[in-house]
Amino acid sequence: MNVILLEKIGKLGEIGDTANVKAGYARNFLFPQGKAIPATKENLDQFDQRRSELLAAHDARVAGAQARADKVKDLAISIEVNASDEGKLFGSVGTRDIADAVNAKAGSDISKSEVLMPHGVIRELGDYEVILDLNHEVTATVQVAVVGLRSAADVSADGSIIEDIEEEETAGAEVEDAEVGADVADAESAADDRVEEEN
Repeated sequence: MNVILLEKIGKLGEIGDTANVKAGYARNFLFPQGKAIPATKENLDQFDQRRSELLAAHDARVAGAQARADKVKDLAISIEVNASDEGKLFGSVGTRDIADAVNAKAGSDISKSEVLMPHGVIRELGDYEVILDLNHEVTATVQVAVVGLRSAADVSADGSIIEDIEEEETAGAEVEDAEVGADVADAESAADDRVEEEN
């Protein structure tokens, strides 16, 4: 299928070029994203008439993407997680976690779909280089440090925090002690009442 590119796309060509692509790629990606239109005679004529307008709009979008990239360029973020002694995470760090951390630190508007993780989610502690694809062939690189939230001694085998469990158990024990104390006090009070009645 022949299409007219409305923006520069990798090896396909520059804005205004015609390219031959698979029909599925055009229908499922290029057309919905507004990156290309079918290369019909009518569309070619319209594109030629609007070339300067389309080029200006494209340049504005590229400038916007570049401004977003500059905001997060060379940013270093740290994400705290629960992990084992061996550095294995209880869970994982994915695109949403990274996007949220970047946005919180830089005040940016990165979406999870713009975070590239070709090797999948992060499952171990360490330092990672993550690329953000901001469209229009504009990218930015951020440094992500995945660090342990607590020492492994504070984490049980299932990943829950031992300290929290102990606090819950202690609270439960205190409630039981209070209830027992109340029962004893009630019993003593009843016994005193009987003694007074007998006297």
